[in-house]
Amino acid sequence: MTPDQPGHQQPTHRDLDPHLRRYAQRTAGMTASEIRALFAVASRPEVVSLAGGMPYLPALPLDSLADELAQLIMTDGMTALQYGSAQGTPELRERICEVMALEGIRAHPDDVTVTVGSQMALDMVTRIFCDPGDVVLAEAPSYVGALSTFASYQAQVVQVPMDDDGVIPAELDAMLRSLRAQGRTPKFFYTIPNFHNPAGVTLAVARRADVQQSCAEHQVLIVEDNPYGLLSFDGQIYPAMRATDPDNVVYLGSFSKTFAPGLRVGWALAPHAVREKLVLAAESATLCPPTFTQFVVSRYLAQHDWKGQIKHYREAYRERRDAMLAALAQHMPPGCRWTHPAGGFYVWFTVPEGLDTKAMLPRAVTQRVAYVPGTAFYADSHNPPGRDNSSDSDNPPGDDNSPGDTAPAGRLMRLSFCYPTPERITEGVRRLAAVLERELELQRTFGSVRPRTMFGPQSPSPDTA
Repeated sequence: MTPDQPGHQQPTHRDLDPHLRRYAQRTAGMTASEIRALFAVASRPEVVSLAGGMPYLPALPLDSLADELAQLIMTDGMTALQYGSAQGTPELRERICEVMALEGIRAHPDDVTVTVGSQMALDMVTRIFCDPGDVVLAEAPSYVGALSTFASYQAQVVQVPMDDDGVIPAELDAMLRSLRAQGRTPKFFYTIPNFHNPAGVTLAVARRADVQQSCAEHQVLIVEDNPYGLLSFDGQIYPAMRATDPDNVVYLGSFSKTFAPGLRVGWALAPHAVREKLVLAAESATLCPPTFTQFVVSRYLAQHDWKGQIKHYREAYRERRDAMLAALAQHMPPGCRWTHPAGGFYVWFTVPEGLDTKAMLPRAVTQRVAYVPGTAFYADSHNPPGRDNSSDSDNPPGDDNSPGDTAPAGRLMRLSFCYPTPERITEGVRRLAAVLERELELQRTFGSVRPRTMFGPQSPSPDTA
C-alpha cells in the first residue's frame, strides 16, 4: 500500500514517533527494559548493585596490558587497525581452538567464526535458522539477551523446566514429542549448561548425553552457550556437548567473562555448512569483526599466563559467592530460598509467598540496593514450567531453590556477586533483607501484592547481561 492508496494513515502531529507506521513487524518484539531507568539510578556509587553481570576487572594486570597495547600499535598497528576477514583473524581462531580444547573440543580453526561478543553469535544463529513463528526451545529460566534475540526474529520460545542438575531430560523429551504431535519441529534448543545465567546451576554430566540423544532423535540442533565454563570455583572443567557431537551442536564462546567484556570478542564453532552461513551473516552485519581487539586477545593468549588469570578470577568470584551465601543465610527472613552455584556469577533467589520482585524493585533501589526481577528471564506471562510450589511450608530458610520447582516468576530474582567487594555484597544483602522484611510487614497489614503480569524478553544491557 502506497501513501496515496485509500486506507493508508498518514502520521499526525499527535504521533510521538512519526515513523511508527514504517517499522517492520519484527520491531514489535523489541521491548525496552522497564527497569532500565531504575538501573540508571542503581549505578550511583551509594547503591549496591547485585544486578549486573560485570566481570571484576581489577583482577586484570592492567599495567602490563597497557605496555603491550602500546607495543602492539608500534609493531602491528598497520595491520591491527585495518579491515580484516569476516571470519576473524587466523591466529585468533587457532588460539580459540586451544581454549576450547580444555573442554574436550577438537576443532579446526576453519570452523570458528569470530564475532563481536557471543551475543552477536547468538543473533546470527537465530537469523540463519529462524523464520517468524518458528519454535525455539530454551531453559526456564533463560538468559534475557537470548530471549530478546529470539523475540526480535519473531520466534516462539518454549521453555523447558530445570532443577538443581540443569534442564530435565524427561521434560525436554516430553516437550519435543508434544511439539512433534502438533507437527512442529523446533529449530534449536538453546542451553547454558555451565553455571547458568540466571539460575546458577550446572547441567549434570550424566544428563548431557540424554539431552543430546533426545535432540538428535527429534532432529533438533543444540546451541550450547558457554561463557562461564572455565569459572568453576573448584577448578573442575565440564566436558562440552560439542566435544561428543560436533555435527549437531553449535558452540558459542566469549572472552567477556574470562578476559574483558569491553573488547567484545566472542565466537561460534559450527558444523562446516553452518559456518558458511554464519560468515555470510557476519559479513552483512559488520563487514568484519574489529581487527584491533582480535590482535589484543591473540597477544594476550600468546604472551600471558591466561590460565593463571582465569584461576585468579575463580578465586575472586568464589570469595564473593561465599560472602553472598553467608549474608543470605544470616539476614534473610523465613520463606526465602536460593541456589548454591559452583561457579559463574549468579544466585537465583525466591522471595516469600505473596511478594512480587518487580513491584518491589523501585523500593529496593530507594533503599540503595538493586537486583534483576525474575520475570525478565521468562518468555511470557505463564508461571515457570514445572510443579506448583507456591507454598514454602516445607522449605526452611536457606534450602536450595531449585529452578525446576519454583514459585511464580514474580517471586524470583537474580542476584549477581561477581563485581562488588565481599563487604559491599554483605551490605547489599543486608539492605535487601530489610526491604523484604518491610514488604512482609506491609503484607501482614494489607494483604498480598497482586503479582505483576508483564513478562518477557527485554533489550539486554550490562545490568541484565
